[in-house]
Amino acid sequence: MECVIVHDLFLNETANYAHVFFPGSSFLEKNGTFTNAERRINRVRKVMAPKQGHEDWEVTQMFANAMLGGTGLAEWTYTHPSQIMDEIAMTTPSFAGVTYEKLETMGSIQWPCNDAAPEGTPLMHIDGFVRGKGKFIRTEYVATDEKTGPRFPLLLTTGRILSQYNVGAQTRRTANVVWHDQDVLEINPHDAENRGIKDGDWVRLASRSGDTTLRATLTDRVSAGVVYTTFHHPDTQANVITTDFSDWATNCPEYKVTAVQISPSNGPSEWQEEYNAQAALSRRILAAE
Repeated sequence: MECVIVHDLFLNETANYAHVFFPGSSFLEKNGTFTNAERRINRVRKVMAPKQGHEDWEVTQMFANAMLGGTGLAEWTYTHPSQIMDEIAMTTPSFAGVTYEKLETMGSIQWPCNDAAPEGTPLMHIDGFVRGKGKFIRTEYVATDEKTGPRFPLLLTTGRILSQYNVGAQTRRTANVVWHDQDVLEINPHDAENRGIKDGDWVRLASRSGDTTLRATLTDRVSAGVVYTTFHHPDTQANVITTDFSDWATNCPEYKVTAVQISPSNGPSEWQEEYNAQAALSRRILAAE
């Protein structure tokens, strides 16, 4: 990419490759709304000034005007997020009746909110569903194309741990690392003994897609023939190992069935050392000139 711009509250892994980084503001530092899975629109009220001096919507507006300055394409002149909500109401039928004034009075609103439901719609599908009560389809089982074999005799499955959230952009910056400071590979003692691997050893985890190294943990929690790891730490990058296969019906990636082999290792691989060096370089804070 010729120019990568990241606007975020944290220096995430994408920010390692950014040419420009705009610091974001937290929910405590900005006004606006959020809409939850209950269709409920709630207000967010600023309780402190943004540390970087601007709320997120202001940064977006200034950037748009700077990029399109003089072309007449931007010329955004919002002075408050309530004006942005007014524009959303003009262009989105299910939000047509939503205003900040109504949100202040009612506390929250569930869309659709329009002329037909001026105070929102707490319950939908009262008289029926748009496409009937449901459509059930019986499908045949289709096995994955990913197969174990002599080169890759084990199956890798990946998952989460309670103390970390997804790639850990937020939780790895907290005291939660006391419980999970690195991704480890859980191996059945039988598989470990066959390969000369002891608890705590560095192991190379390889698949047809790539390889990485991490510490081994011997445990009966996984069956023989199966290994398991989490994906919370970017210096492990479990997605280097997993394949591009996905379910034919849902297109859900097959993160749970990857044919792999494990072997003893002396430590982090070359790509991991390069990644950590690049990440440290990209995160350096330079003094203002």
